[in-house]
Amino acid sequence: MFRTLPLLVMLFVLTSCEKKDTTAPAPTPRPVTPVTTTPLITLPAGWKINPSYSNGLPAGVQVYTFDSIYLGKQTRAFCFAFESTNTSLEFKPVLSATAKTPSNFVLGEPGTVYACINGGFFGGNQSYSLVRVNNTTQVANIRAVNRTFNGTSTPYYPTRAAFGVNAAGVPSVAWVYSIGTNLDSLIAYPNPSPNTTAATPQPQPTSSFPAGGSLWNVSSAIGGSPMLLYNNQIRITDTEELIDINNTSSRPRSAMGYTDKGVILLLAIQGDNIISGYAGLNLQELATMLKDLGCSHAMNLDGGGSSALIINGTSTVRSVSTGERAVPTVLMIKKR
Repeated sequence: MFRTLPLLVMLFVLTSCEKKDTTAPAPTPRPVTPVTTTPLITLPAGWKINPSYSNGLPAGVQVYTFDSIYLGKQTRAFCFAFESTNTSLEFKPVLSATAKTPSNFVLGEPGTVYACINGGFFGGNQSYSLVRVNNTTQVANIRAVNRTFNGTSTPYYPTRAAFGVNAAGVPSVAWVYSIGTNLDSLIAYPNPSPNTTAATPQPQPTSSFPAGGSLWNVSSAIGGSPMLLYNNQIRITDTEELIDINNTSSRPRSAMGYTDKGVILLLAIQGDNIISGYAGLNLQELATMLKDLGCSHAMNLDGGGSSALIINGTSTVRSVSTGERAVPTVLMIKKR
């Protein structure tokens, strides 16, 4: 009897260890910190604060992710949000003489970059979209485009969307045009010039046409196209802005907007099935998502293979098989 006791004890210990091993949770590569932060915005269903991207960001800056079904489509989205009046942050559009990937923009930027998103439209190394930094316009939104009208290549003068902040960080969007030879004569309009390729081109914009124009009071701004949301309404003005970018197709997308409380959102959507199952969104769906997130105003950025959002040095969406496309402009949110 006494000889069998150690054997029984050993069997009990081994059996207990075996049971513990089979029921223990799988190990994690690092501790997971519970998310107790109150979101800056009201998060729609499926959205959540993502601690793996948000850790280390300053107060008033958050990252949200979505990976579920949206409007009937499997969708993966990343959203970087910050309070526009946060004086510790710099809203910095950047123009490069040669196109480079957003990750390389970040690597070459001194200081701490919290987020970097691709900018507006371009051809080669030439930006077709506005870049304005510290009250100086480095490049204007494209001021003329040729479209076929009555069988002839004809110049049109679009007022395209732009997103800017004033010296206090307060955001605004507008349809803009740089008049004359001074690029800093940047006029903002409450409505776009009513161009359509089915009609004769509208006159070249001035300070009085389209109606209601005034100097745009922003210190830094970046252009894109088209407008997606204006005054809390979905308003996609691709026709007036003369921009055809696979608007009704599911594609990778990049966009930015702001809420009535002044929270600025940078949004990027996975697409083109570069990651299997994620086709992307069309412009109507993109605008709807931004409105769901609480944006009252929003603008589209260059999408497709140009879509990129770098957060805390980490790439989020992947829009080309090689990783990132080289672009001439980005917007950075960085430590001031």
